Order: sequence, then C-alpha cells, then structure tokens
Amino acid sequence: MTQGRDRLDAVYDALVGDEDGRVCKDIPDSACTRLPGNFLRQLGAMALTKLGDALASPKTTLAWTLGALGAPAWMVGLLVPVRESGSMLPQLFIAARVRAMPRRKPAWLLGAWLQAATVAGMAAAAFWLDGALAGAVILGLLVCFSLARGLNSIASKDVLGKTVPKTRRGRLGGYAASVSGAISLAVGGILLWWGRDSGPALLGGLLVAAAACWLLALAIYGGIREDAGSTEGGANGITEALGKLRLLRDEPDFGRFVLARALLLVSALSSPFLVLLARANGIGDWAGLPLFLLAAGAASLLSSPFWGRFADSSSRRTMIAAGSLASVVALAAIGSDAWLDGEAAGWVLVGLFFVLGVAHDGVRLGRKTYLVDLAGGNKRTDYVAVSNTAMGVLLLVTGAITGAVGTASVPAALAVLAAMGLAGAWLCRRLPEVQQPG
Repeated sequence: MTQGRDRLDAVYDALVGDEDGRVCKDIPDSACTRLPGNFLRQLGAMALTKLGDALASPKTTLAWTLGALGAPAWMVGLLVPVRESGSMLPQLFIAARVRAMPRRKPAWLLGAWLQAATVAGMAAAAFWLDGALAGAVILGLLVCFSLARGLNSIASKDVLGKTVPKTRRGRLGGYAASVSGAISLAVGGILLWWGRDSGPALLGGLLVAAAACWLLALAIYGGIREDAGSTEGGANGITEALGKLRLLRDEPDFGRFVLARALLLVSALSSPFLVLLARANGIGDWAGLPLFLLAAGAASLLSSPFWGRFADSSSRRTMIAAGSLASVVALAAIGSDAWLDGEAAGWVLVGLFFVLGVAHDGVRLGRKTYLVDLAGGNKRTDYVAVSNTAMGVLLLVTGAITGAVGTASVPAALAVLAAMGLAGAWLCRRLPEVQQPG
C-alpha cells in the first residue's frame, strides 16, 4: 500500500512539482494528504470523458452519422444547440439536490453511467436504424445525454474544489485535455488511413468506444476520496432555485463573468461555420471527418498544458487571450473564403479549425478555473448552477441569431461571432484576479 502511494506521489510530483508548502491552504489537511491520488484519479477520469466527448462530438461524429444515415438536415442543425444547452438549462434545479448531498461524487458517478448508456443507444441506432427515425432517436438520446452531463458538471466542480487546491486546478484540466487530445489524434490518423469508406458501421464503432470511455471514467472516479461537506441550502423547490438568479445582480463580479462567458461563445459556435465553409470548398466527403478529428485532437494535445498553467497563473488573462484568438480565427475564415478558391480555401479552413480548437481549449480552461476559484465552499455549487443555467438560455438565443444570420451568409455569422468574442475579451479585463500565489 505504501509502495503504491509512493508511486502516486512520484507521478504527481513529476506533473506539478509541489515544492511550495502553501499549496494546500484552501483545502482541508485531510484532503491535502490525499491530493496526489485524487489529482491523478480526476486526471484519468477527465481525460476519458474528454475523449468520449471527442469521439461522440455533435460537431463531427454525430453530424457525419446523421448525414450517413439519411436524417433530415434540420436534425443535423439541432445537434450542437441540444448538446450544449440541454446540459446547462436544468442545472439551477439539479443543484439543490446535489447541494443536499454531503459527498457529491455519487452524483458524478450517476451522470457518467447515464452518459455511457445514452451513447451506447446512439451506437445501436447507427447500426440498425436509418433516415428520420435514426435522427429522432439520436436526438432524443442526446437530450438525455445532455441532462446527465449537467449533473456531472455541477458535481465535478464541487469535488474538484474540495480535493484539489487553487493553482493546481487549471493544470489538471490542461493535462486531461492533452491526454485525450493525443488519443483523439491517434484515432483521427487511423480513420484517415483505414476508415474512409467504412461508413455508418465505423461511426457506430466510434460511439461504442465513446460509451466505453465513460464506463472506464466511472471506475476510476469511484476511487476518489472526498470528505463530507456542507449541505446548507440543499432543498427546496423551483421558487428557491429561481431566487438564486439574484446572484447575477447582487454579485457584480459574478454577473460580469457570466456575460463575458456568453460573449466568448465565439470559440464554440464558430466551429460549425468553419466546417460549412470547408465543405463548400471541397473538404466535405467522408475523408473530412478524420481531418477535423485530427485538427481537434492536435489542438488539445499541443495547447492544453500551456493553457492549464496559464489559467493557474491568471484565468482572467487566459480568457482574454483565448477569446481574442478565437475572434481572429473567425475573421481569418471570412478572409480565406473571400480571397481563396476551392481546395486551397478548404485546407486553410481546416488549419483555422485547428487554431480555433486551441482558442476554445483556452476559453474553456480559463472560464472553468475562474469560476471554481471565484466561488468558495457551498457557494461554488450555486455559482456553477446559475452560470450554466443562464448560459443555456444565452446559448439558445445566440445560436438562433447566428443560425438565422448564417442561413443567409456564413461569413456574416462569423463576423457577428468575432465581434462578440472581442467584446467578451474586453469585458474580461474588468474582472478581478482570483488566483493567489502558490
């Protein structure tokens, strides 16, 4: 047992090098003694869930699956909004239940199991159904998947805040994204070499692999040792839950953060429009999926450790830099479509998709680290729930606006998103720093 603990300590020290004795000042001493094991278990589980997300991404795999099965185009257009907003909107009401649990790990385990089950159901639909029926089943399962993901989002941030100290949380997310990116890169390479003509059967296989990722993550996360925490405020109904929305008004820094986060949606919502432009410029057949998987995997592998360390130093400046980069990418995509023709534009857009992935990892790691560090104790659950519920509404509104603009002109939609991103980066400059030297 001691030998195994020594190995965990050695791996942890190699990853983060905790020479500073002050690092555990914001978590209990009991959690500090278990830090290496809890850090590495969360690293493994996060890497697996991120890999599962990549293999079952609505931007790539699910979109190609519905297209290959002959589902109507409007169903393909619903994938990203359903996936993102469905996981956010109910969190305000789920949060009270989670907050009533002294330990939040069981909520995460339940969410992981439900996500594995729903993705396995999508795989079954890919194997045995087609047309509108396949699309309807996959969309319905995606709604269930998103609701389960909301449960995981609330529970994971609270467990993270109780078991891993400030100045190490961003690094954890960065390493997890890097590991999953490396595996995604390998999967994309295999598909590019071997799977061009495998069609729906191979897409179903990717979804089976994604379901397996969540099951493995569940097994690893179950080993985390979490102390019991406060359960104050853990009840009571829709009225009380809606009352939590007052946090957006009563706590100005939190309200500004939520608005900035909404404006930084440029990094998420630009991706489908880059794919549309690339498809229109000759990168639209089955071979396009491996190219975009490769680009997304390479972006996470190469950028996430940098963003993780940057977020531990200043998550506010991380959001500024990454949001600005995403806006520049959107503007560059407009220029490439206007000034280049055919496959030349298509390949440039694949490269820009990679850079956008780099920016999106920075935005995601920055805002997650900022939110966890901004809140403390039981307030963290409320912050996560209110932020994500507000974001679910804003995502649907923003998605509807950019979708309507994009129907008329994809470059115009990208211009709107670029302006949003620059405004979000400017607003982040007004946020306070939340990191402390460590």
